[in-house]
Amino acid sequence: MHPLLTDDPGKKLLLLGNEAIVRGALEAGMAVAAAYPGTPSSEIGNNLFQLAQDERSGIYFQFSTNEKVAMEVAAAASAAGVRSLTCMKHVGMNVASDVLMTLAYVGCKGGMVIVTADDPSMHSSQNEQDNRLYAKFSNLPMLEPTSPQEAKEMTAYGFELSERLQVPVLLRTTTRTSHVRAAVELGPLPENRAKKGRFEKDPRRWVPVPAVARVRHKVLLDILTKAREEADRSGWNTVTGSGNVGIVASGTAACHVEDAIAELGCADRVKFLKLGFIYPHPTALFEKFLEGLDTVLVVEELEPFQEEALKVTAFEKGMDVKILGKATGHFPRLYEFQPLQVKRQVAAVAGVDMEKADLPDLSSIPELPLRPPTLCKGCPHRETYNVVKDALKELGQEENAIYPTDIGCYTLGLLPPIQMADYLLCMGSSVGTAAGFSISTDHKIVSFIGDSTFFHSGISSLANAVHNMHDFCLVILDNSTTAMTGHQPNPGISLTPPGYDRPRIPIIDMVKACGVEDIAVINPYKRSEALEAAKGVLAKKGVTAIIAEAPCVLYLKRVGGKK
Repeated sequence: MHPLLTDDPGKKLLLLGNEAIVRGALEAGMAVAAAYPGTPSSEIGNNLFQLAQDERSGIYFQFSTNEKVAMEVAAAASAAGVRSLTCMKHVGMNVASDVLMTLAYVGCKGGMVIVTADDPSMHSSQNEQDNRLYAKFSNLPMLEPTSPQEAKEMTAYGFELSERLQVPVLLRTTTRTSHVRAAVELGPLPENRAKKGRFEKDPRRWVPVPAVARVRHKVLLDILTKAREEADRSGWNTVTGSGNVGIVASGTAACHVEDAIAELGCADRVKFLKLGFIYPHPTALFEKFLEGLDTVLVVEELEPFQEEALKVTAFEKGMDVKILGKATGHFPRLYEFQPLQVKRQVAAVAGVDMEKADLPDLSSIPELPLRPPTLCKGCPHRETYNVVKDALKELGQEENAIYPTDIGCYTLGLLPPIQMADYLLCMGSSVGTAAGFSISTDHKIVSFIGDSTFFHSGISSLANAVHNMHDFCLVILDNSTTAMTGHQPNPGISLTPPGYDRPRIPIIDMVKACGVEDIAVINPYKRSEALEAAKGVLAKKGVTAIIAEAPCVLYLKRVGGKK
């Protein structure tokens, strides 16, 4: 039995923040979930995938082709009265935002929680956008936990809040809250969870043509007012300590502040507002908190989200209080915060002398060599890159080639000795940017995309390229899994995990359906055959494709037991 199905209220399990979110969803009676994998949210989908294989869980889960589709699946389940969840990394919300903005208007019936996992410092991402802004953009409530225990409880609360307000609730984590592990006390699991609901037709709500959308926008703003009242009195927003100096923080930054206050012994000098219900901004609570304060330090990673809201409150209420944060240079808008970095600023505003730590003498220890990420030993992508490079060399086109690339393991093709990654924007961009380079340069364009990424957002771009008669070769790296995020399935896999009996959609069929005629299917390990086939395709004009079929070596060993 999966540990997250442990039905022993009061028992404690050592859980990741992501695992705690899954447990909270189970305790809340969530029955339908869908996701596209993306770190730091991956463990949520992975655990839901495993749980769905066990009939005792009572849930349905799917890895969808992308985040937009996943949100649509969860939204429809919610409209039918079934509690649903979808999760994604921060940039995945960009893909799903087309759904999100209108979903906020039509709302939901069964509780719906949308998990967005942000990645300050870009541990595994191409940007570090702050998705708290999506809460403001969509006018939806947002919660942010500081620990796995809070992650579990907030998830369950999110379903209840969503059902009460009749809109989805956003749950924001960051890498540190997603991947920290701590003891989590379990609550009871429901005896039954309904995977089937009933959709009640109501075009004046569910079909947002302009006349309907105009009405629903007002409804959403009225709901936002109710959500703000809820935030003002929410137990997730707490005030501790006293003094004429205030500190405001949420998420991981709040943990650093709590530690700093405890270590400095300045709870009698500092009034600390820890936020968990982070949007709508609890303006009444802000006003009450600011009373009697001379200075407030806002500790938040990335954007000045709460800092600006506090400034607005202070200005509108005529309060003479200094708001310190990013605008004053106390904290940057870049990267994660370090505990010592936060402690220094807390000590400064609290007027407390910080003891200098005696750092150990490490002069005798040699510097560790750098270990940048790299393609695994035996990875088939290495062989595909070498085949394409040698084919271009024999055709006399290597020096003239541009290599748009995409999101996945193969992005590491940018590193020596391969160095075949020249331009990257987002999931699926290798196809669209290849089209752009083909019409704006005289270079030979060879782009690279993975199998999962192709299904995620490459197909429509490929159809566009064929229709508009562009000139490039698309190399599809089919390793039969979504490798970088933990070996999740996608529609094209031929090597399936145990019990996964869903139909396969061959990539070559999709490529042909988009209108590509010159296609080579190669096994990159069969070097001489692959080289000749690649040369034949690369020598041709128009949109061509090379499909390199060879499973991820780690996944093959994991699923097939082969070396």
